[in-house]
Amino acid sequence: MPKLTRIYTRTGDDGTTGLVGGQRVKKNALRIETYGTIDELSSVVGLARSALAEVARTRPVQDAARANATAARLDAWLAWTQDVLFNVGSDLATLPQDRWEGMPLVVPADATALERAIDEAQRDLPPLENFIHPGGAFAGAFLHQARTVCRRAERLLTTLNDNEQISPDVIRYINRLSDAFFVWSRWINAALDQPEHLWNPATLAPGER
Repeated sequence: MPKLTRIYTRTGDDGTTGLVGGQRVKKNALRIETYGTIDELSSVVGLARSALAEVARTRPVQDAARANATAARLDAWLAWTQDVLFNVGSDLATLPQDRWEGMPLVVPADATALERAIDEAQRDLPPLENFIHPGGAFAGAFLHQARTVCRRAERLLTTLNDNEQISPDVIRYINRLSDAFFVWSRWINAALDQPEHLWNPATLAPGER
């Protein structure tokens, strides 16, 4: 593991940044935009985890044991997610010819694990019969935000893959992850007795009949 002994290097003052292999590229290059969005996504996950840490202390709910258990289980999944996202960013910052033996990479089992996580959360949730708006408790709202950032990352990955080969395992994982964020937001909101904000297609303004 590298030791970060110096934070500023001044090497990016010309608008370029370095890939893992040492190549200098423009900071607005699509590859940089893509793994920068993965970093942004991990930051939102960090906000969700901070909100989860407050659950036991600040959220009086009818079933506190269930809320605390769900928060702890979800935090474990989110901690793992941040580790995988770091591997995604590292992969994207490394050109194929510069990969090394033993490099941490996303593997098919990671997407499969997300499917298990989705199924686990779904067992505690009622069927969704309408579209819902983002919201609920802070943790749930942050997970909705994570879902939208994840979708943006997926769009960037798809565009990047049009020109440069990207691991299909990365693309598959990010696709599953956006679904997981949606289900996880519902899961924690349900555990915290937060109602779903249903879409109203009539769009009547307040006070209108």
